Amino acid sequence: MEAEVAFGRNNKAKAAEEAPVEPVPWETVFRFVVGSVERPRSPKRPRSVWGKPAVRVPRGSKDLPVLAPCAFLGSSSLTNLPSRPELTLYEDADAQRLLCYVEEPREVDGEQHHVVRDAQGALVGTLRRVPPKRPFKHTWRIDQPGQPEIVGRNEWASGSAGQVAARVAIRATFDAVDSLFHAGTDDGASSKARSLEWRAGDSVVMTSEGSKQVKIESTWLDRRLAFAFALVGDA
Repeated sequence: MEAEVAFGRNNKAKAAEEAPVEPVPWETVFRFVVGSVERPRSPKRPRSVWGKPAVRVPRGSKDLPVLAPCAFLGSSSLTNLPSRPELTLYEDADAQRLLCYVEEPREVDGEQHHVVRDAQGALVGTLRRVPPKRPFKHTWRIDQPGQPEIVGRNEWASGSAGQVAARVAIRATFDAVDSLFHAGTDDGASSKARSLEWRAGDSVVMTSEGSKQVKIESTWLDRRLAFAFALVGDA
């Protein structure tokens, strides 16, 4: 027991020795995750250290990685929010400086539109969820004022028409085989995270793994639109 107590004290001492995690300016972010883990478990850190739910940027070293916040999610304890708490971001942990929010979705010509606005209510852009066309799943569009339309779709479905056709044939084969294993079950296999590639013309603007791990490839993309996608989710 004494050894366990001493071990716990050592862990607390090591955590106290680490420098505070400073926020990162959200405009400079190129890669982020959404979550509450601030100091992930590592060879030199036996347990994860948690913080407030936030958009977080990988920092630190391999032995002592850090997920620094750049925008904080709203809390259900806050009042007079312009949107649901989980769709609202603040620049500070105390939720005093509103960064942006996502309005309630609305249907437009069969698409689901998620309008993103800044602290003054000005339009940042719009996420558009486009209904699926077989054999594909739903796709996404991002409309950012003054910039070309961004198309988000399965990574394997991006590229030239010939490349897409080849991938479709391969994916159809895998889906047919997979259905044999999962027929009559509800194990969540169909809802697993997918890789998306976001393109403006021939240029890759962003990539995402699921809804919460995002890598931005283009400097002109407004980061708040990438954050908004992570909050809305790909489900």
